[in-house]
Amino acid sequence: MSARFSVGEPVTVRAAFPTPPCHIRTPFYIRGKTGKVERICGEFRNPEQLAFGNYAADVIPLYRVRFDQARVWPGYDGNPKDTIEVEIFEHWLEPAPGDR
Repeated sequence: MSARFSVGEPVTVRAAFPTPPCHIRTPFYIRGKTGKVERICGEFRNPEQLAFGNYAADVIPLYRVRFDQARVWPGYDGNPKDTIEVEIFEHWLEPAPGDR
């Protein structure tokens, strides 16, 4: 498998809320937010499948995505240059609106 997104590309985290039973590895606070791919961390077995004993889980790319703090936290009054980085598996990402 090759990475769908490249470094520097804007991506949006899916605003999905799966119903149980599930083991979500994507933080709630980052869903629906748009950032840029900072790096591709490699390919790993899907931890959401591994959590349920599927040891032959899909191998998927993991990305580190950088978000502006002010776009993540409503009312953020810190330095406007502050960022947060989150590692997110590819199946949680989609092209940012208007990017493609």
